[in-house]
Amino acid sequence: MEKKLWRYLKGKQLDGYRFRQQHGFGPFVLDFYCPTLRLCIEVDGDVHEERKVIEKDIDRTAFLNDNRIRVLRFRNEEVEEEIDKVLDKIRTFINNECT
Repeated sequence: MEKKLWRYLKGKQLDGYRFRQQHGFGPFVLDFYCPTLRLCIEVDGDVHEERKVIEKDIDRTAFLNDNRIRVLRFRNEEVEEEIDKVLDKIRTFINNECT
């Protein structure tokens, strides 16, 4: 599903913001990262419902937040089935939290 979302984020297509794909930050690789907004977007599959992975995601988000990076998470199904809603949620988040 990352490929599908990337089609909408690459080349400053989302309101002129530049996103990077598979961006390394500290010990993590972020699915998508916008340095201007300090925004990380993660696309999560079913494995992220497992207890151990949930705990790691919480630690990862805390680390990123401690480094002033905000995190948005979407499930694979959201990206696959409702890409317009996902893009609207990202835009709303940017308008409310990042600017």
